[in-house]
Amino acid sequence: MFLFWVVAGFLAAAAAGLILFRASGAVAATGAADPTQVLYRRQLSEIDDLVDRGLMGEAERRSAHAEAARRLLAAAEAPTESWQADPRARGLVLLAAVAAPALALGLYLKIGAPGVPDQPYAARLENWRRSDLSTLNPAEIAAVLRQATAERPNEAEGFRLLGLAEDASQNPVAAVRALRRAAQLAPERADIWRMLGQASFAAAGGKVDSDAQAAFSKLLTLEPGDPAARFFLALAKADEGDPAAAATDLKALLADMPPGAEGREEVQARIASLEGAAVVAAAPAAPQLEMIRGMVAGLAAKLKADPDNPEGWVRLVRAYAVLGETTQRDAALATARARYAKAPPVLQQLDEAAKAEPMQ
Repeated sequence: MFLFWVVAGFLAAAAAGLILFRASGAVAATGAADPTQVLYRRQLSEIDDLVDRGLMGEAERRSAHAEAARRLLAAAEAPTESWQADPRARGLVLLAAVAAPALALGLYLKIGAPGVPDQPYAARLENWRRSDLSTLNPAEIAAVLRQATAERPNEAEGFRLLGLAEDASQNPVAAVRALRRAAQLAPERADIWRMLGQASFAAAGGKVDSDAQAAFSKLLTLEPGDPAARFFLALAKADEGDPAAAATDLKALLADMPPGAEGREEVQARIASLEGAAVVAAAPAAPQLEMIRGMVAGLAAKLKADPDNPEGWVRLVRAYAVLGETTQRDAALATARARYAKAPPVLQQLDEAAKAEPMQ
């Protein structure tokens, strides 16, 4: 690396010297004939050529001839000014060209590491393979596992681990590729199909595409009733334009999930999002409005007694927003956000509910 910087410095200085040499040659040639007159004479010739080819009329030729001739006479009578270079400026340019790489080299020697040898990828990969995996980052682990799976291409577990590492290193497409190979090698392993479906969902930008649906459908054949498969296949129905069917499937899933089960809150939030209807669609009459306010007050009381109900909080916030009761809406929103601070899906649904348009 040190040699590189030395050579780069010499090349920079040589380039500056060449530029200055050519510039001095241009200064010496300033006494040559002024090309301006040649240019205008060529214009006169081109005007005649356009007329001969029928592209310009006689009147236009006379006008163009007169203008070109006027400019030719002005150029002939104008005094010729030769450009003279300042010798001091030439020295400053050369000094700057030499100082820039010299300064860079000095900084490199001061804060760089000129004694460190080159580290080609193959050498780094071999070093990672000899290291404890707990000391490596996900991208390095993925690189090690890529080489390991290339050496043992028929071991499903290696590709499963590679899929995990690729996913952790924010490379969902590579994760899908690795998990698809793992599923081919071990088609009866439900855990691999589950991971493949989730990785396909991430790679598709949060959509349950055909690849994810195929993976979760296969998972259901291996483990009927699997919560993850049921959840994502329900979302697929919503993506296809059938939110009612998706909400029905999610409610059935929620009924089968025990209290406190992991993912229960997210299922509830999705149901609230799919149902998503405002308390009212249009401004009701006064008696109806009072009845609706009573229903909303009842919902608020129920949540106060049993606050562990994200779907209820979303409905309450939306109801207050639709009724135009911004103070109550903001209070309910603040309480719910504090309660579900660690549940991003619920927070998203709450924010959307708070933006509901008030009835007219």
